[in-house]
Amino acid sequence: MFPIGPGIMFSIIPTIVTIGFIVIFGLIIVTVIKGLAQWNKNNHSPVLTVVARVVAKRTNVSRHTHHHAGNTSMHHHSTSTTYYVTFEFESGDRLELHVPYNEFGYLVEGDMGRLTFQGTRYKGFQRDV
Repeated sequence: MFPIGPGIMFSIIPTIVTIGFIVIFGLIIVTVIKGLAQWNKNNHSPVLTVVARVVAKRTNVSRHTHHHAGNTSMHHHSTSTTYYVTFEFESGDRLELHVPYNEFGYLVEGDMGRLTFQGTRYKGFQRDV
């Protein structure tokens, strides 16, 4: 066993912190590039309107904590909810799309209608009467 002195700690810690920053920055860059690629792909996709059925609905709730600068005892909590609906086409294929909150409540599992979408963008759903 070799002794670990304080000199080794002062040389290892900055290296670990630097690697951590590089990894986090790299993940942010990859996420931004993926988002831009999906946005571009959606823009170049045709707007389609197809017969579809609502087969499932789900929500994703994210909780956020905000710390106020200079006051460690003061925190602000907020949540955000993302709404998703899964549609099934006549072929049996399914597609889950992010749906605006103001339309989520109007869609009911089992509804049949015409779904309009562009790539992964929800454009609307017209229920059959």
